[in-house]
Order: sequence, then structure tokens, then C-alpha cells
Amino acid sequence: MEATNKLFVGGISWNLSWQDLKDAFKEHGEVTHAKIITDRETGRSRGFGFVEFATVEDAAKAKEAMDGVELDGRAIKVDFAQEQQRD
Repeated sequence: MEATNKLFVGGISWNLSWQDLKDAFKEHGEVTHAKIITDRETGRSRGFGFVEFATVEDAAKAKEAMDGVELDGRAIKVDFAQEQQRD
């Protein structure tokens, strides 16, 4: 998978806010954007989100450091985000 400055974060606790997510990752580099995906109808977290870094190097460092780490009682899965293919 190609390295990118955007990380996919899965297994996020439903209690976590985008700010909590950003704070958890900021010690590994400059976070430019953090977002938790929510259900359109209920507004509840869908348990995953994305963290974007200023550089690919920071994202790679954060991926290594954070994959499998426990965040708010849940082990998170961190990987490079895949860009959606649009036809």
C-alpha cells in the first residue's frame, strides 16, 4: 500500500471525539486534520476515523507508534488511508 499523509483509524471508542483523536496522535507529528465518521441518521460514531498529518513521514511514524495501542479502553487499528476510486 502506498504511503500517504492520511491515516485510517479503526476500532475507535464511541466516546472519543475528533479532538481526542487529534490529541492522541499529535505527539507523533503535526496533525492537520482529524475526523471521526458518524452515522448520518443517529449522529453516533461509526467506530472509525481519519487523521491527516503535514507530512508522509509523520504519518508513517504515527502509524508505527499507534497501531494496536489502547485508546479509551479499545485497541485501535491504524493503517494508511486508501483514496477512494471514483469513476
